[in-house]
Amino acid sequence: MDFARQQRDPTRHLIGITVVIVLHVIVIYALVTGLASKAIQVIKKPLNATIVEEIKVPPPPPPPPPKKVEIPKVPPPPEQPYIPPPDIPPPVVQSEPVIAAVTPTPPATPPVIAPPPPPAPPAKPAIRKGITAISKVDPVYPKQAIMKGIDSGTVVAHVYIDEKGNVTEVKIIQADPPKYFDRSVIDALMQWKFAAEGEKFIGEIEVNFHLQ
Repeated sequence: MDFARQQRDPTRHLIGITVVIVLHVIVIYALVTGLASKAIQVIKKPLNATIVEEIKVPPPPPPPPPKKVEIPKVPPPPEQPYIPPPDIPPPVVQSEPVIAAVTPTPPATPPVIAPPPPPAPPAKPAIRKGITAISKVDPVYPKQAIMKGIDSGTVVAHVYIDEKGNVTEVKIIQADPPKYFDRSVIDALMQWKFAAEGEKFIGEIEVNFHLQ
């Protein structure tokens, strides 16, 4: 309940007033019946007042000062030198002997001697001489040599022959007299045909000129 509402409650004030009135009635009744006179006689008697002094308890003695306990200094333990642990070899485990099966060794097979390879065919010369054509055209005597009064001449040429026997190139190696018969020899040898050997080779051909 709210405290302010309790204070404003008229019932509480009415009870208080009733209590005060009852006390006043009791006091007046006591005075009327003579209680008041007895009380006055008691008051007239001398009163002996005894002053009791307060016993002061002495203060407790101050506590003794704390004793300083000296802690003895313990010297540090001396350093122990490092001693390595002893090497303890690992225990040796004795294994049981293993009995291996003995396999009989087969007899050695005699070595097979291979027959010697057939002798290689003799190497063909880089430039062949004395080759024969299966088809050829004779060179024409040059008019320029006739006009110069040259009645003979010799020309040596290298003929390059392919796998099918065809002439692919002609090179003049030697000419006497020089340059008069070269073109006639080249034109004639380019039309020659040789037997096919399945490989390329070079042939050396000598052509002689005689004016008749």
